[in-house]
Amino acid sequence: MLTRRTVISAIACTAFTTPAPAADASAREFVSAIYDTYKGKNGNGVSLDNEKTIRRYFEPSLAALILKDQKDAARRNEAPNLDGDPFVDAGDWDITTVDIDLADTAPAKASATVNFKNGNKPTTIVLDLVKIKTDWRISDITWRREGKTETLRGLFAH
Repeated sequence: MLTRRTVISAIACTAFTTPAPAADASAREFVSAIYDTYKGKNGNGVSLDNEKTIRRYFEPSLAALILKDQKDAARRNEAPNLDGDPFVDAGDWDITTVDIDLADTAPAKASATVNFKNGNKPTTIVLDLVKIKTDWRISDITWRREGKTETLRGLFAH
């Protein structure tokens, strides 16, 4: 006869011996859909020129920072802190292939390391992802510029 203690012990042992699940397939689909828009001669990328699009790709607090930056810059008649494309870390691009490596970092969080060549320049960008309800959003982007690591959130910390 199984006792409650035996059942609970078995469940606990299984929880500690089960390997961590692979990154959520929907996270890969989210990142792939972004980078598919940059490929080829007609790759227009993702235009972050309206609130709906910004909120579609970025988690709420980061979306608010981007929108505030855009509004403040327009009011001052200046360029915003985010004046290039954050997904390719450039203003122009010529991308043919993209390699995405995805890893779970915590429950409902993942990290996507995206490697591609923009023209002949090898580029690596890391997207920190968070799952909000059933959808993935970007919580930060990390670039390597002139030997230094910079982040999208860091642009707005000044």
